[in-house]
Amino acid sequence: MSEGAFPLSLRGIKRTFLQGGRKLEVLRGVSLDLSPGEIVALVGQSGSGKSTLLHIAGLLERPDEGEVVVDGKAAGMVGDRERTALRRRFLGFVYQYHHLLPEFSASENVILPQMLNGRPCSDARARARELLAMVQLEDRADHRPGRLSGGEQQRVAIARAVANAPRVLLADEPTGNLDASTAETVFRQLLALVRGTGMAALVATHNPDLAARMDRIVRLKDGVLSG
Repeated sequence: MSEGAFPLSLRGIKRTFLQGGRKLEVLRGVSLDLSPGEIVALVGQSGSGKSTLLHIAGLLERPDEGEVVVDGKAAGMVGDRERTALRRRFLGFVYQYHHLLPEFSASENVILPQMLNGRPCSDARARARELLAMVQLEDRADHRPGRLSGGEQQRVAIARAVANAPRVLLADEPTGNLDASTAETVFRQLLALVRGTGMAALVATHNPDLAARMDRIVRLKDGVLSG
C-alpha cells in the first residue's frame, strides 16, 4: 500500500523535552502506518510518551524531527492554519475526560463541531441524531452533560469525535475514568462506530483486555515503538 493510501503515517518522529537541565528523549524515531478500518492499541507505561505521540499524530504538537502524513498530505511544512484545516477535516479526538460543553445538550455538543466545519444546521442536527442513536443515546439527546452519567458523557464525546466523518480517530485512554462495566459498554460502541465507518483508529489504553480486542497492538517503551 502506498503512503498516500494510509489515512495516517508517522515517519521517524522524534521528540525531546528538557527536564531538570537534562534532555529527555520521549520519542526516538517512531514510525507507524494506520490502514483504513484498522483499530490499533497503543500501550506503554505511564510517562512513556503515549499522549505526546497522540498529540503529534493529531497535529496538536510538532515533532522535533520526522513527518506526519495525513491522508497523503505531509503536515510538517504547512502553516498553522492549514494544520488546523487538516485536523478538522481528517482527525477526530476522544480523551480520558469527555470535555463536553456543559451549557449545551448532548445533541448540541455533536452539532457544534459540524457547524464549525461548515455543515448547515439542519444537516448537522440530523447527523447528531444518527450518531447518538448509534451509541444508544437518542433518548438523552436533549440532556445537558450534568444530567448524564460518566459513561453517557463519554459516548456523547465519541459521537462528537466522529461527527465530521474523520479518516482517523485518536483516543487517549477513552475508558480510563470509567468502571469496568461502563468501560465495556463505551468500548464496544467505540469499536462499532469505527468498524461501521471504516475509519482508522489509534487508541491508547492501559487495559490489556481491551487492547487484545483491537486489530493489533503497538508498544511504546524507552521512546521506541514496537509491534
